[in-house]
Formats: sequence, C-alpha cells, structure tokens
Amino acid sequence: STLLVSSSGGLRQVCVAAPPPPPSFAPIVVPPSTFSADMANTWGDASLPQGMVTFLVGDDEERIEYVTKAVLCARSPVFRTMFGIGMKERDAAEVTVRNTDLATFTALVRYLLTDQFDLGEEEGRAQRALDLRELAQMYQVPRLELLCAQALQQSVVAETAVPLLEAAHTTGDGRLLAQCRRYVADHAAEVRASGGVEQLRDLGVAKGLLGDALDQVAELKGTVAARDVELEKVRAEVAERA
Repeated sequence: STLLVSSSGGLRQVCVAAPPPPPSFAPIVVPPSTFSADMANTWGDASLPQGMVTFLVGDDEERIEYVTKAVLCARSPVFRTMFGIGMKERDAAEVTVRNTDLATFTALVRYLLTDQFDLGEEEGRAQRALDLRELAQMYQVPRLELLCAQALQQSVVAETAVPLLEAAHTTGDGRLLAQCRRYVADHAAEVRASGGVEQLRDLGVAKGLLGDALDQVAELKGTVAARDVELEKVRAEVAERA
C-alpha cells in the first residue's frame, strides 16, 4: 500500500508494507452423478442379490424398511460385498447397523436410491454433514463425501466455526481445519459473541487458536513497526529540506 506524505516539494508517495491477504479456499468440485450409469449396470447382472432388506439402525434398532438390495450393491462397493454371494446378509431380511442414527443412515439410503442429497433443516446442518460424510467414507461413496465436504465448507459461520474446527482436528481434515482457523482469526469478536470460546472442548485446538492469536499480534506489531520506520525516514527527509 502507499502513504501520501506532505513535504516542501509537495506530496510524495511512500511504499508501506501491508499485511498479506487471507488465503482463499477454492470451492470443492463435485463430479457429475453416476446414478444413471449405476442403474444401467444392474441390468443383466446375475451376481446381484434379489429382494429387499430392512435395516435396524442404532441402539434402539429403528427401522428403515424394504430397501432394494440390488440398488445398494450398484451404488456402494461395501454393500456389494455385504450382500455378495456366500455372505449371510445376502438372503437376510433384516440387517442391524450400529454406530449411527436413523436420520443420518436414512440420508445415506436416500442418496443411494434416489441420488438426492438432503441434510434437512438448517439448524444442525453442519453436524448432519459431518455424520453423513463419515457414513459416505465408511460405505465408499466418494461423490456423497464431496457433497458433504462442500456443505461443510459453506457452513463455517460464527456459531459453527469452533465445533467444526474441533471436528476437523479430530478427523484430520486439513482443508476444513485451515478454513475454520482463518475464520476464527478474522471474525474473533463474532465467534466470541456466539459462545465459541465456551464451546471449546479440545485442549489441542485451544492451544492452536492461542498460537494463531499470538501470531496475528506479532504480525500486526511487525507491520506497525515497519510503517513507523518508513514514517521516520520521511520525517528526517522533510526536516533536512526545511
């Protein structure tokens, strides 16, 4: 940036170091849907299982009933293995699914059967995206995983920045971690006002945020010091000409 300084010869420009702009985060690119091709691949494939399955989800064994096994196999290699020839689930009418909840597993099944990506109501959307992304990874559905990552990228606001930062730290999501750290650094007052400090649970994340804050202070001090040096040079030059 430049600074205009008055001297006996008129105005002159002085170059002053400016702090670097924050990094930009390119949008996540989601590839085209493979739904039509996946459905076409079921035609004439004798290895696909027949019939339907009912899932018993979570500790309460809530039911998702009458899901076509062949479509699940066409859309997920994990389901294809689960319902493959020689597996006990191939002819099972019910399959129990642990370590998830009904809403999240329903969203997975809905995507596999209809290609619809639906995280439901706006409130709680970020957490649902995290949970669904975990299932997408587990069942090897990469496009759904990217859709969830895209939704998470768009969900970073004052209220969600700290919880998402901790989730990114836990899951090793470097991209989301960097985005949340930058957001907290750039919107510290809004994050604090939204209760972000009280939401902190992970000591490692807290230390990281403190380190970011100290780095910012050091950066600002360096910028101010550099500008002071430039101004002193200008004042000296003006004094010599006076």
